[in-house]
Amino acid sequence: MPIELDHTIVPSHHAANSAERLAALLGVPWSAAASIGPFSPVYVSDGLTLDFVQTDEAFPIYHFCFRVSEEDFDAILGRLQAAGIAYRSSVRGPMDMQVNADFGGRMLYWTEPDGHMWEMLTVSYARQPR
Repeated sequence: MPIELDHTIVPSHHAANSAERLAALLGVPWSAAASIGPFSPVYVSDGLTLDFVQTDEAFPIYHFCFRVSEEDFDAILGRLQAAGIAYRSSVRGPMDMQVNADFGGRMLYWTEPDGHMWEMLTVSYARQPR
């Protein structure tokens, strides 16, 4: 069996709100409370769950990248725009409300209220043939 990431914990000052917001943008299910542990899980796919956990402590900012189909990219971009969420075309650039078309696909970035950075792309630049 290949190794796959099953879940990861995302620290948050507003776990349920952050989980609900991400799930709504991605168009995936979530739960305010799970039967296992203190998490608000976002079920990204059959193989990946992001478990938001409530904390009052300081935490590092995480970066998560989602590879999606062209159709899902358009749908998620539409939800970002409808929600009035600023996005950018580069990882550290200004909120230019542009889509980056480098590397043979489309990508963009947005930051959630806790500071975590979300990236969405249609072609993985990390997995380009050498």
